[in-house]
Amino acid sequence: MSRDASRSSTGPAAPVTAAGPGPPAPAAGSPGWRSRLSLGRSAGAATGIVAATVLLFAISKIVEPQSLAHSSLLGMLPFAAILAIVAVGQTLVIQQGGIDLSVPGMISLTVVLMTSVPDGDNGKLAIAIVYALLAALAAGTLSGLLVSRVGITPIVTTLGMNALLYGFVIQVSNGNPPPTTSRLNDFATSKIAGIPTTVPIAIVVTVLVAFIVKKTVAGRRFEGVGASNSGARAAGLVVARHKMVAYIAAALLYCLAGILLGGVVSDPSAFQGDSYLLPSVAAVVLGGTSLLGGRGSVAASAVAALFVTQLDQVLLTSGASPATQNLVQAGALAIGIAIYSVPWGRVREWLRGRSNRGLAVTAPD
Repeated sequence: MSRDASRSSTGPAAPVTAAGPGPPAPAAGSPGWRSRLSLGRSAGAATGIVAATVLLFAISKIVEPQSLAHSSLLGMLPFAAILAIVAVGQTLVIQQGGIDLSVPGMISLTVVLMTSVPDGDNGKLAIAIVYALLAALAAGTLSGLLVSRVGITPIVTTLGMNALLYGFVIQVSNGNPPPTTSRLNDFATSKIAGIPTTVPIAIVVTVLVAFIVKKTVAGRRFEGVGASNSGARAAGLVVARHKMVAYIAAALLYCLAGILLGGVVSDPSAFQGDSYLLPSVAAVVLGGTSLLGGRGSVAASAVAALFVTQLDQVLLTSGASPATQNLVQAGALAIGIAIYSVPWGRVREWLRGRSNRGLAVTAPD
């Protein structure tokens, strides 16, 4: 039998690499190719925000060394950890093509419940945590239902939810919550090996959520639904269920962040969560999560939360006003959108097409 005949009888040979025979690479435009491209972009975004964070700390050492003093870092890290937890929750919602504007209300209500329900009594701290978790579960479920089942847009739904939550904030606290209980304050401000306890908590939460999203079947389905609702339906997945899970999980993460914030800030205000909406979205975008859904990384969002918090620390140390800090955060958000969400390939094609049309019009007959 000839060599060619032998090949035809056994089928086409798999390409041989240095590691031995392997399956052929997916063709450009195929689902596997798109999946690899998405993974590559996510990895690039994660590498980018890590490099940017390292660079920011290096610049901080030169421009504002006081921002990296031991006392400054101990003051900054708890808030960075809390923002990281919030950003992880916001990432889950944005991965489903939504956005959650109820972050301030959920955090503020949690803080108020953690202070007003115990009212200084450490024995009532557990029941306050239960109330906060139930409130988060109810808010997340209602938002998820309105978005996924009723079809109300995420912006309208979560903006209305935020107003509703603030109504409960005023009702519970009368606008003036009492100080944090000593037990919660001691826990939230404690240290493990010299590191604020909130930091290991944020790391554990981030690793756990990242593992579920990236390494489990349910997580991969979750990302698939966010990337393409129509494709997910064609594959037999229930899109509404995954969207609801995103809002419920996000609300529970905001609640956890609020519990820690209520302990870190010994005398909180009724509107303690107001400063977490813009930074949480900025952290998600800077972490490379697409505002169109699907592609994203909760770990990169957590690192971006550290970036945003240190950026605020530098501005605060330099004496910048709160208005300036908001402008810088908005600028960082705009840069993240420009880098990760604007389809620059289409923009270049559009500009090239306009240029070609212009040349065609001006060309002599």
